[in-house]
Amino acid sequence: MNSFSELDRAMMARALALAGRGLYTATPNPRVGCVLVKDGAVVGEGWHEKAGAPHAEANALAAAGAAAKGATAYVTLEPCNHHGRTPPCAQALIQAGVARVVAAVRDPNPKAELGAETLEAAGIRVDIGLMEEEAREINIGFFSRMTRGRPWVRMKIAATLDGRTALQDGRSQWITGAEARRDGHHWRARACAILTGIGTVKADDPRLTVREVASPRQPLKVLVDSRLEVAEDARIFDEGSVLIACGVHKQRRLRGEALQLPNQQGKVDLPGLLEELARRGVNELHVEAGFRLNGSLVREGCVDEFLVYLNPSFLGDSAQGMVDLPGFDSLEARPRLRLHSVQRVGDDVRILARR
Repeated sequence: MNSFSELDRAMMARALALAGRGLYTATPNPRVGCVLVKDGAVVGEGWHEKAGAPHAEANALAAAGAAAKGATAYVTLEPCNHHGRTPPCAQALIQAGVARVVAAVRDPNPKAELGAETLEAAGIRVDIGLMEEEAREINIGFFSRMTRGRPWVRMKIAATLDGRTALQDGRSQWITGAEARRDGHHWRARACAILTGIGTVKADDPRLTVREVASPRQPLKVLVDSRLEVAEDARIFDEGSVLIACGVHKQRRLRGEALQLPNQQGKVDLPGLLEELARRGVNELHVEAGFRLNGSLVREGCVDEFLVYLNPSFLGDSAQGMVDLPGFDSLEARPRLRLHSVQRVGDDVRILARR
């Protein structure tokens, strides 16, 4: 088992912080940070900003120059071993004369695997597993896409204390306060795509754009609209790309791309939609939908994580709930979640829970 020093831990923590700088931009690639250390001092560091741009290791090596020779490279993901849009990082580290590589976690991408073995074959010491959980967390969607062939699905819900998300007619703007809404835009910004349903579009006419945080890109918008009922002037089309998942084919003018994915009932094949989004490079899928589509996603096993904002108010029995699920005959039969984090955001409480 690898034994890591306090310096190792401090430098990997720095590398993870650097990886976080690509939180909104690296998609569909993983968020990666790299720190080069020689004689206890940082000589170079870098992170991966966006697809097609240099990887974290290349940026760190460029910053270090000749000082990289004999240094230790701390990198949040095993250096890649293939030539894609950029050259393989394993070879770059070898050519620079790095003496040791500490990687937080193995790369799950089969095209990039064996980077560690390539480094070791060149005489470089490789240690893997330092702060692995944190490294997986920052790339939770990338790992999901590579290992399961589907994105990591995060369902955002804003609700009152009695579990109500909208009035009886579907209106829901605004249940939570400004701070919670701003926080929700951070989760939108880190996602590759935002999914909603035709019911939400009809009731609220949302733009589904990132506005409250600085982000250089807008996630893909995915509309589940089984019968292609969306209006041409819906605000969802105003900015960015829209993919409309439908169950029927209609000859009509659309401002987005229509994708016909019917299930046996003629509605949208939701698991099939996740697979298609993964093929398109979607790592994290952020859901902001109504209780009926929420229920369908949960029933079909499509949700990995629930991002719930609770406001200290009530809407009453006639209002809509969080998730449309059938009743259960026993408490033991209910779906169980585990709390990942609980935090106060303004006057609301944010709960992150996972299956």
